[in-house]
Amino acid sequence: MYWARHVCLHVIVCSSVRFIIFDKYAQIVAQHQLEFPQYYPNPGWHEQNPLEIQAHAEACIEQTMKSLAASGFTNDSVKVIGITNQRETAFVWSRKTGKPLCNAIVWDDSRTKNLVAHYEHVLQTKGLEIASGVWKKGQEGIDALREIAGLPLSTYFSATKVRWMIDNYPEVAKAHANDDMCFGTLESWLVYNLVGGVKRGLHVSEMSNAARTLLFNTTTLNWDPMLLKFFGLRQSIVGEIVSTSQTYGHIAFGSLKGVPIGGLVGDQQAALIGNKCLTKGEAKCTYGTGAFLLFCTGNEIVKSSHGLLSTVAFQPGPNSRPVFALEGSISSAGSAITWLKDSMHMISSSAQVNDLAAQEPTSGGVYFVTAFSGLLAPYWDSSATGLLIGITQYTNPSHIARATLEATAFQTRAIIESMVLDSGKGVTNLKVDGGMTNGDLAMSILADLNGNEVIRPEMRESTALGSALLAGSAIGLFGWDLTKPETLSEVNTKGTRTFKPEMPASIREKKWTIWQRAVERSRGWEAGIDEEEEDLLS
Repeated sequence: MYWARHVCLHVIVCSSVRFIIFDKYAQIVAQHQLEFPQYYPNPGWHEQNPLEIQAHAEACIEQTMKSLAASGFTNDSVKVIGITNQRETAFVWSRKTGKPLCNAIVWDDSRTKNLVAHYEHVLQTKGLEIASGVWKKGQEGIDALREIAGLPLSTYFSATKVRWMIDNYPEVAKAHANDDMCFGTLESWLVYNLVGGVKRGLHVSEMSNAARTLLFNTTTLNWDPMLLKFFGLRQSIVGEIVSTSQTYGHIAFGSLKGVPIGGLVGDQQAALIGNKCLTKGEAKCTYGTGAFLLFCTGNEIVKSSHGLLSTVAFQPGPNSRPVFALEGSISSAGSAITWLKDSMHMISSSAQVNDLAAQEPTSGGVYFVTAFSGLLAPYWDSSATGLLIGITQYTNPSHIARATLEATAFQTRAIIESMVLDSGKGVTNLKVDGGMTNGDLAMSILADLNGNEVIRPEMRESTALGSALLAGSAIGLFGWDLTKPETLSEVNTKGTRTFKPEMPASIREKKWTIWQRAVERSRGWEAGIDEEEEDLLS
């Protein structure tokens, strides 16, 4: 039986840990999921306890292995594991004791807004030293930082989170001063513990995660000493950069003792791999609360001039050339549907949005810019707000439901058009995953308004699968080789459905023009509200 060997995958998402065991065809053999506590000590703050994450991860592994045994398989049928994780979340721990120095600051935590403003001021006035004695300041400094890191200054990325920890927690400051501090994103912390913790002292940072810290040089593919200096961080706090597919170490305890860890990757890059978007021009979008679209640019890093982020997609081995991607994010996708359910009470479950929208053939001239927390790529306008426009006495809830689904499709098109402009390569189809893709109507609308085929697999745990493919490739399991996409031809092909555009091009372009007008009306709104109006709205 082909189930005699399995690739096992350890998945950490923002609020839970999952452990999934796949076979060679990407069928799920066993799995378990546990939620772990989230902490919100102040408005805009979001923390996680590193020890709780580790404990839940270990418990999840053991429970999944019990399920595997109940199905008649032995522990040694698991040959390798991979880890995929939420990106940007910052962990710091003591090199001497192996214990966390404080709670992790999660990727969506916004406490560093003032710190980001400080560094923006530094770039404008003092500048960024890009080489010994060579400085860039003002707009040149801002552009230089983005050129090096591939990212803009933002609360999202890890560097300002670590700097905040040092500035505000005496125990972290002391460890940093005494060269007793290790920093990493989640995969770094998990590997450290799974292979033996302080006894082994393995401190690594996987490339796609490192590329989301604002400390990584996307040209040299290593930590950048000038960026570390800019943020006032010691070089010794960062781990060794490793590829996304290699044997990093072996699990030191439990049911999987001795099993190699063979794949590490950030969650969105994992979904790119899980959708088998491995060559230039292939794109995927994960539709959850928000949406994340990645476009593979091959071995060439494309510096965006159209509002996108340039990032490492994956490195298929320590001696292989890395593959890069352009990334664009939508802040509100599934969350707009949640708003219809929880705030407007138009539907009683998120799945019902498709049924409600299907009651009308069009949106009835209604357009919905779902900028609940501003607009991300490619607009980057934090002052934009939600806008529902085109309402008349004819408008009914079905029109609004359909406009909500169309909003995500329009924002997807905006990102894809930027990707085409940056890369010079067109997109023929879009591979999708995430909870929002369960709706057939939502996917048909996506295909119609983008003019591209939308491909949806039956098994949509693409993030988990991506890590599994990396791990299996690291040891040659099932003949998988990420540098040879044809070796993955049998992976996750069951039940794949393709949605083809049926809307006439003339109507598509007319709707796109109107959507762009709606976006312009939503932009800059908060910047135009004076203090008196803010008081009235608060």
